[in-house]
Amino acid sequence: MDEPGVGEILVQRDELAHRVRELAGEISRDYENRELLLVGVLKGAVFFLSDLMRHLEAECELDFMAVSSYGSSTDHSGVVRILKDLDVSIEGRDVLIVEDIVDSGLTLSYLMRTLQARNPASLEVCALLTKPERRKVDLPIRYVGFEIPNRFAIGYGLDHAERFRNLPFVAVLDD
Repeated sequence: MDEPGVGEILVQRDELAHRVRELAGEISRDYENRELLLVGVLKGAVFFLSDLMRHLEAECELDFMAVSSYGSSTDHSGVVRILKDLDVSIEGRDVLIVEDIVDSGLTLSYLMRTLQARNPASLEVCALLTKPERRKVDLPIRYVGFEIPNRFAIGYGLDHAERFRNLPFVAVLDD
């Protein structure tokens, strides 16, 4: 890829499609005969969530949350804010948080504590990407697409200052 800012490709388009189908199969089996509420974390998870949902056989509903923790920098600010909360109650429901990437885990940890306090029947996480080297908190991530090295990833929903989300693969941000 010759686009400025786009470095080494970490996950190719066909690998993404294949793994998303596999994850959808696992989730469909695990939530068979149950009604699932997918909670997409905006904006990064939109591509992954859309593709995942199309392959799910489990009955599901969809809602979104938007949280801020990065701004336009490449490091976690340490502060997490809810910019958009859920539109529906999750009390007594099976909830699956769909995340684009779990880095330090601080944002997801905050989100899980917030949602757990609302008394769902179950609360699990599906993350397209994880960076185990960067983890600062231990989190139960039930469904993982890919483990990637500790490099700033872009593409397939992941951005840097709102750029690169539309790349059909996951790549490294090239300084």
